[in-house]
Amino acid sequence: MQTLIRTFALLLVFCGSASVVNGQCETWVDSPQKEQAENAHVAYRNLVRNKTAEDLAALGEEEFNAAFSNWQQAYEIAPAADGQRAFHYQDGRMFYKALRQKTEDSAKKQEYTDMIFTLYDQQAQCYPKDEAFLLGRKGSDMFYLAGYSEEAIEVLEDAIDQAGNDTEYVVLAPLGKLLNYYFKEEVIDNARVRELYDKAVKVADYNIEKENYAEYYQAGKDNLEADVLEFADEIFDCAYFKDMLIPKAQENKDSLDILRYIVTKLKAQGCDSTDADVVMVQNMYDELYAEKAEEYEAERIRLNPAYAASVAYEEERFSDAVDLYEAAVEKTDDNEKKAQYVYQIAQIQLGKLGQYSSARSNANRAAELNPGWGKPYILIGDLYARMSSGCGDAWDQRLAVLAAIDKYSYAKSVDSEVAGDANRRIANYSSSMPIRADAFSRGLEEGARLKVGCGIGETVTLRF
Repeated sequence: MQTLIRTFALLLVFCGSASVVNGQCETWVDSPQKEQAENAHVAYRNLVRNKTAEDLAALGEEEFNAAFSNWQQAYEIAPAADGQRAFHYQDGRMFYKALRQKTEDSAKKQEYTDMIFTLYDQQAQCYPKDEAFLLGRKGSDMFYLAGYSEEAIEVLEDAIDQAGNDTEYVVLAPLGKLLNYYFKEEVIDNARVRELYDKAVKVADYNIEKENYAEYYQAGKDNLEADVLEFADEIFDCAYFKDMLIPKAQENKDSLDILRYIVTKLKAQGCDSTDADVVMVQNMYDELYAEKAEEYEAERIRLNPAYAASVAYEEERFSDAVDLYEAAVEKTDDNEKKAQYVYQIAQIQLGKLGQYSSARSNANRAAELNPGWGKPYILIGDLYARMSSGCGDAWDQRLAVLAAIDKYSYAKSVDSEVAGDANRRIANYSSSMPIRADAFSRGLEEGARLKVGCGIGETVTLRF
């Protein structure tokens, strides 16, 4: 008797669950309200086709409400549309993203965010062939709409595991941010970071070799690496660095500089000095040094006044490296070389010393010494992008991003050789530009000239 009762109870649960799934997957094909669903679908689709959430948020209230009402009717009758195309789930997410932008009410934002994720889940259930793609998009939105969460990491990993090399580039940057944050918070360990990093880099490298979206995968990989490799010495162990550096030792048997760097790096990463690979590279270095050290050092110093500075940098004596590069500037009359040395100073001040003001000053100085060179402007753009995170609110952060994009655009306008780097950065930061609705709420129109705060001080032209 008890067995029969349990069986009946399970049957009720199963039937209830099935009815929910069937309900969210209904189409208009056999619906008695087919005409109403199709009419509502056509009415709203004519408006939203080829538009973004930002475009919808910028619509007039009456026009937006009419379109949203028609979407609601179409979705309520036939969530899965005609059963062949997932328009109602896709467009619904766009409507709710627009609604998030149009409100300042945190409770409403949360309500709309929850609905966006519900529409992802419903589409995955009703259109299972889309699941891998949807997981990537959902994981990305979880980060950008809801912030940091361990669940977002799991969703992004699931996306990579299911899609493999077909994983979209949109997963790369948010995964890097999440790994960086949770590693710093000591929530995940270095083994977990390495596991996910290796999976993501494999996807990126595969797609960078292909023509389609290669620059977007490269930009995503650059962001992933910037966040994870910030802690490379903590995350990756001796074995990892041996795999990376031992082949380079074999390729550079005649370079004292490279061999010295490899030995120093391996020891710093915990490799024992008696390790067979470390001993091999050390012997290679010692033999080469004994053979031609005096001649080599003299020639290097003659040809490169900044040699001592580069050695100091490799040994992580960054302040000494700055002083030695300054000394090298004084030893040459070649403005291009001066510009190179000053640029190196700016890089060290930005990346290693955190001296933002000095880094910008020296980047501008390098640009003045070599006016047709774009790299100093790329560096200033990177500096502004980094400074944007310290701005007081989202609006100021987005204005700072405009200042960064202006520098990237200028860099490629004066130097075509940096166009690839500039375009990757512009593509990466375009989604962080100001939102039209935010500008309208401030009484600002496109084309307005605005001063950027946050210590940047540039004037930018408002665009969205």
